[in-house]
Amino acid sequence: MNISVVIPLLNEQESLRELHDWIARVMQSNRFSYEILFIDDGSTDGSWETICALAEENEAVKGIRFFRNYGKSQALHAGFRMTRGEVVITMDADLQDNPEEIPGLYNLITAQQYDLVSGWKKKRYDDILTKNIPSKLFNWAARKTSGLKLHDFNCGLKAYRKEVIKNIEVYGEMHRYIPVLAKNAGFTRIEEKIVQHQSRKYGKTKFGMERFIHGFLDLITIWFLSRFGKRPMHLFGALGVVMFLIGFLSAGYIGIDKLYKLYHHQPTILVTQNPWFFIALVTMIIGSQLFLAGFLGEIILRTKTNNDRYKISDILNVDVRKEEQKEGQDNIKNSIPG
Repeated sequence: MNISVVIPLLNEQESLRELHDWIARVMQSNRFSYEILFIDDGSTDGSWETICALAEENEAVKGIRFFRNYGKSQALHAGFRMTRGEVVITMDADLQDNPEEIPGLYNLITAQQYDLVSGWKKKRYDDILTKNIPSKLFNWAARKTSGLKLHDFNCGLKAYRKEVIKNIEVYGEMHRYIPVLAKNAGFTRIEEKIVQHQSRKYGKTKFGMERFIHGFLDLITIWFLSRFGKRPMHLFGALGVVMFLIGFLSAGYIGIDKLYKLYHHQPTILVTQNPWFFIALVTMIIGSQLFLAGFLGEIILRTKTNNDRYKISDILNVDVRKEEQKEGQDNIKNSIPG
């Protein structure tokens, strides 16, 4: 199969049929073999019924339905697990992403051999104060932190080689940083393509200003995890040792100063009246706690088990056992030295 289109959605009933018909026209005109995988992230407006109707009309349509709203990252994670295409395209369901971009993205992956191609909505049709300006600040911070020279990290329109999405974990709210996750996993051939952005035709956006606050917090998280996620002792242990040494040296200074004054018969004060006593005490306690935090982090990292972060209610046209077996075979192949 050439292409898998993964579309997470929440209450987008009005746009689904139009989006499906548009994607199908593009695929048929380019003679692509394809599948369209809709992930219903707990919709309450009849989106799932529309997906069921589309699946009856077109066997290429598949669906996953969550019991409740778990978030876009979890929806993408579930979709990535079920895809079968050699190239995976993600896009939003609100018709702001243009399906006509799919052939260009596909060619960049197959002909140019990129691992990931991220869309760049250079000309946007969003509110300047609530979306455009915060988005520019967010993308600037993401570029500085990650080292990736992308203009639009949060664009939903992206293309991936199958190996990329099968080897990254999208969790929490990390869908904004899939290019960073891919880079950290060793997929470095990442490119950007200017794509057409369209104004929302139906309904209203599901994201408010809080998404930028969450985005910056997630940016700090992914920076930390990319540097110390596999070796927390390197950060907490190092800080703990430094703090403990400061406390130990401060305590040594107190002792030497006390002995010096006693030897020269100079007046002395109680140790607890010396401000260095409290500096030594606090820094040694903090140092010990940081060291223990790093030690516990190493233990947790080595004993953790991966649990599902969402519950699926219904599945359409997807053979779960077949996909899981194929995924397991791919993992075995990837683990065999080349």
